Amino acid sequence: MQPPLWRQLQLTAAALASIRAGSSGTVAFEAVEPAMRPGVQALGFQVLRWLGRAEALRRHLAKRTPPPLPDALLCTALALAWDAQHAPYEPFTLVDQAVEAAKRNPATRAQASFINACLRRFLRERDELVAATDHEPVAQWNHPRWWIERLKRDHPRDWQRVLAADNAQPPMTLRVNLRKTTVASYQLALQAVGLSAVRVGEAGLQLARARPVQQLPGFADGECSVQDAAAQLAAPLLLEGLLPAAGAAPLRVLDACAAPGGKTAHLLEFAGPAAIEVTALEVDAARSRRIDETLGRLGLSARVVVADAARPAAWWDGTPFDAILLDAPCTASGIVRRHPDVRWLRRESDTAQLAVQQAALLAALWPLVRPGGRLLYCTCSVFREEGSQQIDAFLAHNTDARLGASPGHLLPQSGANARAVPDNPSGDHDGFFYALLEKRPR
Repeated sequence: MQPPLWRQLQLTAAALASIRAGSSGTVAFEAVEPAMRPGVQALGFQVLRWLGRAEALRRHLAKRTPPPLPDALLCTALALAWDAQHAPYEPFTLVDQAVEAAKRNPATRAQASFINACLRRFLRERDELVAATDHEPVAQWNHPRWWIERLKRDHPRDWQRVLAADNAQPPMTLRVNLRKTTVASYQLALQAVGLSAVRVGEAGLQLARARPVQQLPGFADGECSVQDAAAQLAAPLLLEGLLPAAGAAPLRVLDACAAPGGKTAHLLEFAGPAAIEVTALEVDAARSRRIDETLGRLGLSARVVVADAARPAAWWDGTPFDAILLDAPCTASGIVRRHPDVRWLRRESDTAQLAVQQAALLAALWPLVRPGGRLLYCTCSVFREEGSQQIDAFLAHNTDARLGASPGHLLPQSGANARAVPDNPSGDHDGFFYALLEKRPR
């Protein structure tokens, strides 16, 4: 049976309050009982995508900010109801059920009359209230003001398109395991179970509609993985033209920040298990187990090590690597459409702090690359401080490095950028940055 809407709104508001208190969206929604989680997460994602507008409307409706949980419930209702065209339910129904949710929870019951008054006024004056918030950038774009200003500086021609893309639902994109099947064959297998998909990149298929992985043919047998089209560029960028001839010794490859293992697996699929030996590092022991799970489903193997990539003395055997993939920790500003909580959790100071961490990882790992070898630096960020500026600084201080052909900044839903390579995905994809660093031979 479909759970009552008031209960879903209660749980959505609780998740929003948790995120506002500093929890990640993943943690907040995992706290919801499994039977309720899909519906609550769907509502919660929509709330997070329109939270800037909801908070602006609440400021017009209430002179004082209510306590955290009643305020989360009020903003939940406003975020879902403010645009009738995209509301998941009729605005009147949302208002009625939000008031019911307030009445049924002891933590919000005392505020139920206040929530009712605000929302009834909203229904009466919706057009005027929405118009009054249209001029507020945070309400218009549903991102923090500092984030908007940074995008204006970093991407003056594209900032509006990036913000609009962040508020859209992302596609579900698959990476076909070319060691087990072909893209064309797997596309036919999808069609046989009523799923349509279009090709993107060398090994990708973008589904017309997202589906649970259990419904994907051959998923349990490793015929495909879920991976965004932009992330699928990592393996070919690092390994194209570097792989050894048949019968030669395998390449030593390091995946420096490997969890949950999607890129590790793609490296092995792309090269073939006999062509490379992969060491997969992950500093978090719990997350490292996800690498083993990913590789196990695909029938692949790598040396998985729990260690800090920035401290090679603790785990490196002294033999240089032919290729290193550094998918560095970042603000995740390029995957906000998949994780809409990120924009509200990040602080302006986070970018500089993460840039310091990225620079430290580059400095620690570059000496581990053999002369003539490569390091692919990537982040799922659209901020230049974590991308082009980071690499410009690295190249200025490392004369033995040169920048190879690589995409640079990929903005959400666009493969167009100043340093593009011809095979960038042209379809729907996340924001990413790639720089291929080649070490000059001695």
